[in-house]
Amino acid sequence: MTDSARRPSTSAPPGGRASSRGFAVAVAAVWGALVTAALVAVTLALRDRLPEPMAVHWSGGSVPDRSMPFAGDLATGLALWGVAWLFLLGAALHGAALRGRPTRVQWWGFLFGWAVFALGVQGATLLANLDAGDWRRALLPGWTVLAVLGAAVAVGVLAGWLARGGPDRAPDPEAKAPSLRLRPGRRAVWVSRTSNPWLLALSGVALTGSAGAVVLAVMGVLDGPAAWTTAAATALTALLGLATATIQVRVDAGGLRIGFGPLARPAYRVPAGAIESARAERATPGQVGGWGLRGVPGTGRTTLMLRGGEHLVVRRTTGGEFAVSADDAERGAALLNAYAAESDALRP
Repeated sequence: MTDSARRPSTSAPPGGRASSRGFAVAVAAVWGALVTAALVAVTLALRDRLPEPMAVHWSGGSVPDRSMPFAGDLATGLALWGVAWLFLLGAALHGAALRGRPTRVQWWGFLFGWAVFALGVQGATLLANLDAGDWRRALLPGWTVLAVLGAAVAVGVLAGWLARGGPDRAPDPEAKAPSLRLRPGRRAVWVSRTSNPWLLALSGVALTGSAGAVVLAVMGVLDGPAAWTTAAATALTALLGLATATIQVRVDAGGLRIGFGPLARPAYRVPAGAIESARAERATPGQVGGWGLRGVPGTGRTTLMLRGGEHLVVRRTTGGEFAVSADDAERGAALLNAYAAESDALRP
């Protein structure tokens, strides 16, 4: 073994300081406190020059059409920023949002871009109401909205770009794939079951809505066609949700089988002879674009994302990869590689 192999790596992670949980939490805490202080201090400093109530919504160009008490406007401005800030702070404490480059860009971009948006909305409201005397005279120039949105997007994009860090480490193509040795004549089976409780809950809500539409139609509260259309749409949504909220991943001598729904049917199969290799990886929804069946352009990879964490990744002999959420994915990959090697050895 060479000295370089024995020496532990001291290189920084691909994201550098941007991917450091402690650094992100510190920045989010300080930045959030400053934005909150600015929202409160500026609004209170202008209190005597603002009408009571204040105009808070404009339509037909710059004409105000809705008002709110001063305290309500201040609370709304703080909520607009505070909810997002607490969510981002929680994501940084968890750390998953900072591990991958795509989610890291989104986190940093949203932290600064949304702050500019919240400050801009509150600032535009104060500017329109300043010295107006009555909220009906608080005119808001049309360009103000475009300016706030443009500034927020520009700052968010810049912050995300500056904090993007290095590219994520790609799997080492020379790394040895996990495998195990099967005894002659013996067969093993590996099964992993994964569920998304949030998707199950949403499916339950949709199913309840469908049943409610049917009841209202029977009672004559809703028009028949409208009720049945609503019931059919929500029932279809519920069925699709149930089918994709729970999956069963199975590896046996036949290859890979992914069963959908509580009964693991229907199923998607990849024969052992069509598999080049398998491995385990960790992935998050932000890295693949969300939950469900996702494909990242240019990667040749499709992911069935039910939750962040371990995934079983299968590379086909025809090229392309398929990843699916699965616990104990390394053991499944090892068994799948054993069956794939066995199938390859039997090939003429």
